[in-house]
Amino acid sequence: MILQTVFQTWLPFIYLYGVGGIFFFTGMYIIIKSGALNTQRKHHRWWIKVLFGGYFFFLFLHAFLIISALYL
Repeated sequence: MILQTVFQTWLPFIYLYGVGGIFFFTGMYIIIKSGALNTQRKHHRWWIKVLFGGYFFFLFLHAFLIISALYL
């Protein structure tokens, strides 16, 4: 039963945020290094925080909802 839960819920979660995270963080690295987002400008720093915050917000929200559905 536990192995089935891992394959049906946690493996897609790990794939979504693992592989998706690789693309997201690679893209953010390229954007920052190319100068498209200048970390010296206040408004650009705000957008960097929004992008990283959004990624981690949805990661934790998704994990919380999976835990709630399975174990509560």
